Amino acid sequence: MNKNVVSSPESPETTAVHGAWHALSREEVFGSLGSGEKGLTSLSVRERLAAHGENRLPEPPRPHPLMRFLSQFNNMLIYFLMAAAVASAVLGHMVDAAVILGVVVVNAIVGFVQEGKAEKALDAIRDMISPHATVVRDGERQMIDARHIVPGDLVLVEAGDKVPADLRLVRASSLLANEAILTGESVPAEKHLAPVAEAAAIADRTCMLFSGTIVAAGQGGGIAVETGSRTEIGRISALIGTVQQLTTPLLVQIDRFGRMITWFAMSLAAALFVFAYAVRGYDWVDALMVVVALSVGVVPEGLPAVITITLAIGVRRMAARNAVVRRLPAVETLGSTSVICSDKTGTLTKNEMTVARVVTASGETLVSGAGYEPEGVLTGPEDAVRDRLLLAGLLCNDAHLKEEGGHYTVLGDPMEGALVTLVLKAGFVPEDERRAWPRIDDIPFDAAHRFMATLNSAPSGERVIFMKGAPERVLAMCDSVMGAEGDVAVDPVYWDEAIAAAASHGERVLGFAMGRAPVGADSLGHHMLESGLVFLGIAGFIDPPRPEAMQAVAECRSAGISVKMITGDHGATAAAIARQLGLADDPVVVTGAEIDGLSDEELKPVALQTSVFARTSPEHKLRIVRALQADGHVVAMTGDGVNDAPSLKQADVGIAMGRKGTEAAKEAAETVLMDDNFASIVAAVHEGRTVYDNIRKVIGWTLPTNGGELLAVVLAILLGFALPMTPVQILWVNLIMTVTLGLVLAFEPPEPGVMQRRPRRRDAPLVTPFLLWRIIFVSFLFMSGVFGVFFHALGNGESIEVARTQVVNVLAVMEIFYLFNVRYLHTTSISFRGLLGTPAVLLAVGGLTVAQFGYTYLPFMNALFGSAPVSLGDGLVIVGVGVLLLAILEAEKWIVRRFGWFADEI
Repeated sequence: MNKNVVSSPESPETTAVHGAWHALSREEVFGSLGSGEKGLTSLSVRERLAAHGENRLPEPPRPHPLMRFLSQFNNMLIYFLMAAAVASAVLGHMVDAAVILGVVVVNAIVGFVQEGKAEKALDAIRDMISPHATVVRDGERQMIDARHIVPGDLVLVEAGDKVPADLRLVRASSLLANEAILTGESVPAEKHLAPVAEAAAIADRTCMLFSGTIVAAGQGGGIAVETGSRTEIGRISALIGTVQQLTTPLLVQIDRFGRMITWFAMSLAAALFVFAYAVRGYDWVDALMVVVALSVGVVPEGLPAVITITLAIGVRRMAARNAVVRRLPAVETLGSTSVICSDKTGTLTKNEMTVARVVTASGETLVSGAGYEPEGVLTGPEDAVRDRLLLAGLLCNDAHLKEEGGHYTVLGDPMEGALVTLVLKAGFVPEDERRAWPRIDDIPFDAAHRFMATLNSAPSGERVIFMKGAPERVLAMCDSVMGAEGDVAVDPVYWDEAIAAAASHGERVLGFAMGRAPVGADSLGHHMLESGLVFLGIAGFIDPPRPEAMQAVAECRSAGISVKMITGDHGATAAAIARQLGLADDPVVVTGAEIDGLSDEELKPVALQTSVFARTSPEHKLRIVRALQADGHVVAMTGDGVNDAPSLKQADVGIAMGRKGTEAAKEAAETVLMDDNFASIVAAVHEGRTVYDNIRKVIGWTLPTNGGELLAVVLAILLGFALPMTPVQILWVNLIMTVTLGLVLAFEPPEPGVMQRRPRRRDAPLVTPFLLWRIIFVSFLFMSGVFGVFFHALGNGESIEVARTQVVNVLAVMEIFYLFNVRYLHTTSISFRGLLGTPAVLLAVGGLTVAQFGYTYLPFMNALFGSAPVSLGDGLVIVGVGVLLLAILEAEKWIVRRFGWFADEI
């Protein structure tokens, strides 16, 4: 017995503790809440409103906007950038300092704005509660503000209404509710009054209506049993509040990388300052200037800006492929996705019911085509009985198809709409048939009797009954079966096998029958259905998979990405769709009830092995995502309903549907699909991988060039050589490379085979073993080039100014040639496409060349930076060093691929 009992119907202490209202009879509900067919009294309403509060979701406490803005600066990378800005300012390099501070402020503003948008997830759910509702109070029907509904109110609903609170039904007439936002079911749920088992899932609570869902057909009334935060939507809202927003793998890696670089630069600077001052006898001011300039050179302050640009370009490319990204880091995270948890209805499937087969006593007819477009053929034996079944499906039917611009939609029940499409595919004209067979009366569908029947006037004037409904129910009411040669006896085995075969393909099945009514009958009663009915056959309906989704799933599998279907639908239906999509040859199906029996530890291996999760609740989805994340996977979660919002927020990348998705889902997600198409997710993953490749290229280019400068200066100080570059020349190299070559890798197109690689691990470092090798190897090559040119110039009797100018120029040339090499991490760069470069690359190289000519030959630049003109012969030697560097690096790339070194990365 439920414990929701009150001491007095008028008591303001009346409580409706969240319980199994669906397991109580209407009389028990009336008694528990002190209500009845006349509703509550005005006095009781006032007392309960004071006790329970308004029927709306509470707003959570929010930090002050100023604190939220300042929190954007609480990051090691930001401290690192600000330190670099201060260092630049101390040296008087104000342009560099301004650029760094600009990056810091822009990043903070973007983070502040995006965080504010994320807070709208809860607001979007609150807005889903209907603003007005019809109730019965003091025995009278009233229209009230939905916020004033209290537990015990008798609420009336009809087709098209949004349910304002969780209701236990006490009256229902042909009542259907669209509960897709809570259950994921594509077909409206049938509602009736009988209580169900206390352990029933949300989708099976057929005597309940839930806040925020839509009444699709019929009318009814229910007692408000839960309001505000105690409703199912309120419970989901609370779940969203408990989910901690995860930091994306890229941000974790950048933060870790920033800490490493910061401590390395500080430690090196301190040690180098002490050595230069105490051992080499540098004046402390000169030593400090060298150390600060070198620190600025080591610090890749342009890296965050380039990463931001790379991500922004990825956002633009994804938008062109129907994926709108709301948070920049989500671009890169998509590229590292190893598991996609996808909703079934509307994402993997068309969310349009389709008749897939028709079975009569004469045999089976298969129907091609998908959705409501009347494109497809019927393949099977010529069958007059089948035509009679099609007529029954059309006339015992209240749906109509609407065509706009070649796109068909259904006005009415989706399954009835699919029957109209079937009739069109068979070559009939629905409106002509309906005019020839006018309806006289009908018995609407009701869950209690599980069928719909109509009384129609035949062209001959006789009265004919048509019926459709649950196949076992319709078959049980029939005396015989229509056959090609006349009526035959019912063969239960044949029909049980036919129904089971359709169900095994994930199809929903309807049965059809017809009979004769008395001449001149003008009404249809249940007594007229007790005898004389003839069974026509069955039709199997399916929500077909999207063709492009099948190809996208195959692409995911080749890319090492696991796709898991998480749906509120039945397991058999979901498994059949999974097989058609190619998720697995023999998909493993686990239900929500089975998940409830598993601990979090036990769920981890189950989550990895399972292809289909059926009959799931919001809690199940959260646990599944967390189980996969706990195993090290980067999880993308798709969804469109309120029930998906918590798991969308929990996932590394939440992906909401743009067309059919609720605002709550969109606000909780980082990415919104404008076409609700799974194929667009795969396209977004492709772009995300390209973005990550480009970020690796930026790092792989930036750090070795800085490392070469660092090694050259440190070695000169340690060995007592003259510095190959002065502090101001180090800053020039740092500035000119940042504003030219440092930006162009963000615009690189994808490399071939980007979707044939395995996803990288969640814990993979930003600087991988291959990149670390590259940084060390190329840094030494750069150092060798610097000292080679420096001592070659001095050996030829050139002045120290000319030698240092050649060093700056050879650094620029080596960085240009290295840029062409690093554009392709996975293949050779010696190709027409590789050497030609993109417009961005050619523009940057041209800009750097002009700047270096100015640095070398303009008198005011010579005076400012201590540079001097270089001869043509020395210029050719400098270019030759760049060509030699490219040749060495291409040979190194070939050797690495030939011997399979770093095979997991390249």
